[in-house]
Amino acid sequence: MSKVDDLKKMLKDMNSVAVAFSGGVDSTYLLKVAHDVLGDRCIAVTALSPSFPDSENDEAREFCKSEGIKQVFVNPEEYKVEEYAVNPPNRCYYCKHILFSGMKKVAEEYGCNYVLEGTNADDINDYRPGMKAIEELGVRSPLRETGFTKEEIRQESNLLHLPTWDKPSFACLASRFPYGTRITEEGLLKIQKAEEVLKDLGFKQYRVRYHNDVARIEVLPDDIIKLVSDDIRSQISSRIKAAGFRYVAIDIDGYRTGSLNEGITGV
Repeated sequence: MSKVDDLKKMLKDMNSVAVAFSGGVDSTYLLKVAHDVLGDRCIAVTALSPSFPDSENDEAREFCKSEGIKQVFVNPEEYKVEEYAVNPPNRCYYCKHILFSGMKKVAEEYGCNYVLEGTNADDINDYRPGMKAIEELGVRSPLRETGFTKEEIRQESNLLHLPTWDKPSFACLASRFPYGTRITEEGLLKIQKAEEVLKDLGFKQYRVRYHNDVARIEVLPDDIIKLVSDDIRSQISSRIKAAGFRYVAIDIDGYRTGSLNEGITGV
C-alpha cells in the first residue's frame, strides 16, 4: 500500500476526528484527506492567538469555507500562562499542552474519537519539545506515523490542487523570541506587523526575530540584495520602526529554520 492508502485507512479506522488546523502545508493536507475520508465526522479546530497572524487565520477560514468543513475556534491565551511567558527552552511543551488540552475538550463536545495534528516525518529531526505534550495528551500525528516527509506532503497537496502546496514554511510567532526573553501580547503583535511588511513587499520566506528594541530580519540569501536596495531598505526601516522597533538589522546568514535554537543545540 502507498503512504496515501495507509493514511486513509488509518483515518477511516479512527471513525471521527478533530484536526488541529492552522492553515499551513501539513495541517491543510491532513484536514483535506481526513474530510475526504470521514466527511462530517471530521472537524477543524483552529487556535485564535496573537502567536498566529490574522492573515493565517483568514486563510484557514477561507479553506474550511471552500471545502464545506466545520471549523471550531479555541482561544488558548497561552501568553498569560507564566511557564510559557518566561520563554524557557521547552516553551513549546507548555504551548502544546495548553493548546491541545483545549482541543481535546472540543473533540469531546463534538463526539470526535481523536485529536490529530500535522507533525511530519522530517520534524523528528528538529528540536521539538512540544512533542512530549502531544504524546502525553494522546494526540495523534498521522502524517508522521505513516512516514510522510514535507516534500511528499507538498507533492500530494499539488496533486489535490491545494492552495498551500507551495506555501512557505511557517512557525508560530513566539519562535521569534530568544529563549529567556519574555513573550507578551504586545511583542507578538509587533512581530506580526513587522513580518506583514516583508510579506507586502513580496518576500516569500522570512522571519523577524525579536531582540527587544531590535528587529533582526532573516530572508533567503538570494533575497538579501533585494532587501538592501535603497527603495526597499528605506520602506522596511520606516515601516518596521512604525511597528514599534527602534532599530532594524539584517542577518547576513539569511533565513534558516530554528535559528534561535542554535545556542542550545550546538548547531
